[in-house]
Amino acid sequence: MTRIEERARFDIIRYANSWEDADVLCAALRPAPGKRMLAIAASGDNAFALLAEGADVVAVDLSATQLALVELKRAAIRTLDDNTLFGFLGIAEMRDRVNVYRSLELPNDFRAYWDANLDAIEHGVIHAGRFENYFRLFRKWVLPFVHSRRDVEALLGDRSREERQGFYDERWNTWRWRAMFRVFFSRFVMGRTGRDPEFFRYVEGSVAERIMKRAEYAMTVLPVHTNPYMTFIFTGNYRATLPRYLRKLEALRNNLDKLTLVRGSIEDAAQGKFDGYYLSDIFEYIDPTITAAIYGKLLDAANPGARFAYWNLLVPRSAPPGTPVRELREEADALFAKDLAFFYSRFVLEEAL
Repeated sequence: MTRIEERARFDIIRYANSWEDADVLCAALRPAPGKRMLAIAASGDNAFALLAEGADVVAVDLSATQLALVELKRAAIRTLDDNTLFGFLGIAEMRDRVNVYRSLELPNDFRAYWDANLDAIEHGVIHAGRFENYFRLFRKWVLPFVHSRRDVEALLGDRSREERQGFYDERWNTWRWRAMFRVFFSRFVMGRTGRDPEFFRYVEGSVAERIMKRAEYAMTVLPVHTNPYMTFIFTGNYRATLPRYLRKLEALRNNLDKLTLVRGSIEDAAQGKFDGYYLSDIFEYIDPTITAAIYGKLLDAANPGARFAYWNLLVPRSAPPGTPVRELREEADALFAKDLAFFYSRFVLEEAL
């Protein structure tokens, strides 16, 4: 039975930003000084969000490229003032990003990676991911045939829930929108231009239909004008709707040395004891037998009451039968009702017994 690292590519920047709501994550894991968290590194954004609350964080990834991105962001956050940081990352305009990059202190192995990928620096690293490019294709080649810029600005406007529902029903939810969504957010298109096809191995049924229902929820029930994920997808940037770690920069800078990066699997990094686990959606594309083995190693490193937080995108996953954890379903559902990263079908929160 092959593991995901043998089936999917991990030599590219897959995610330049986190697409999981850090506000939900922090409410679930309750990071604080004296607590220790084990996190999937990915883009680093959610590990930074945990750090900003004072926790010690071990961030792990199979991809050395993703770890290079996290280390670059850490160096930039440590060294640059807020305005320069936003310009360097690509949130604001900046002409000399490469010169700014050369002023940052980086370990030699990560420096070598970025020296060979200066084009990603030049364009702003938050735009360098495969998933971000997927949304760039959507904005450039698909959205203009469905909705005008005026419609997009209207969608992102500040409205009451009733007004959002009315706008969606009357102006946004056209037959073109539905037809486009079914094609562009299909398993076929997402697997070839966004996520790796292997991440859909255990998915059954229509991918697009399930994501469409969640998108409607995010556009009507939840406030759109404060949603950084929706804003980035439709405009190509965060504008004023910053993700959590960028709203907590002062606290984050004080805790950057509490971050340890590890290349490898999540279970390999489970050394010592932990109070919380941020597991992204890794169980989505892992065989259930391997999932049970991972749980066993994570539980061996869990302090009493340690919490496990992760998302289901398209495949229902939770602790294997017999695992000594308690599912906190009511709390998880209440948090998921506020989740601004609308792709997911479920948020899972469990507590070690």
